[in-house]
Amino acid sequence: MKKYDEKASAETRKKELTEITEKLEKGVKDVFTSDGYRKWLSFCAKLPRYSVNNQILIMLQRPDATLCQSFNAWKRVNRYVKKGEKAIKILAPAPFKIKRERDVCCEDGEPAYDLDGEPVKETVEVTINAFKPVATFDVSQTEGEPLPDLGVAELTGGVEDYARFFESIRAAVPVPVSFEKIENGAKGFYHLTENHIVLAEGMSEAQNVKTLLHEAAHQALHSVEAIAGEKKSKEQKEVEAESVAYVVCQHFGVETSSYSFGYVATWSNGRAVPELRASLDLIRKAAGELIEKIEKKLNEKGEKIA
Repeated sequence: MKKYDEKASAETRKKELTEITEKLEKGVKDVFTSDGYRKWLSFCAKLPRYSVNNQILIMLQRPDATLCQSFNAWKRVNRYVKKGEKAIKILAPAPFKIKRERDVCCEDGEPAYDLDGEPVKETVEVTINAFKPVATFDVSQTEGEPLPDLGVAELTGGVEDYARFFESIRAAVPVPVSFEKIENGAKGFYHLTENHIVLAEGMSEAQNVKTLLHEAAHQALHSVEAIAGEKKSKEQKEVEAESVAYVVCQHFGVETSSYSFGYVATWSNGRAVPELRASLDLIRKAAGELIEKIEKKLNEKGEKIA
């Protein structure tokens, strides 16, 4: 274990943070071009994006639904609806055309009249938006080939000297941290108005560390004081928080690549990668400050995790 030396480690930390954030950006790009992610995107391309109305209909009929598709669409990915399953009814567009008579207007927008002073009429075909009920089925109602997966659902495993390390992180965070049962399945959250962090009970040591760092990044970068009226999308906030957590975890030897890259890439799809690149300086600064605070807390106990 090396004793913490603030001056001696400054340049080393700067170089390390640059290398790690470059690795993070490359990792995000690699996920987008990797075979596994292409398979995931290909699978998602076969599924429709449900409207808010249909999301509500699905929720009312099957609150535990997670991924819905038609009978034939499931067949296309080699999954089949189980015998006896009841369909979830939603609305699908069913437009139709009719012919209508309308007034003809001049270039100035005024009605056109014939020689007898009567309005000029024309017959046009218009499309009427309508909907029809169709059947869809949740993935839990089907069986067959397993679905493609992306990343890992949760980190597992332990962390060296976990108790001291976790408490050092907690001490470096300027807001209260508590463990609670979170009903919606989230691993943690930063409460913006009450200014405190909550972690889900029962997670692994690695997941606790990573989640606390993620929420600590939200507190540092996205609190009312930090954001100061600046407009940021939810996607950008999540990318920044996850990126800071990744950098800090890498610094202290907690491996989260399989989790973080998949998570960040999902949020980054199409729009957030440029935002991530533009945010790298902010990410690097926030991660550096958090690392410095944690190391100082560890040094107060006489050792540094390395």
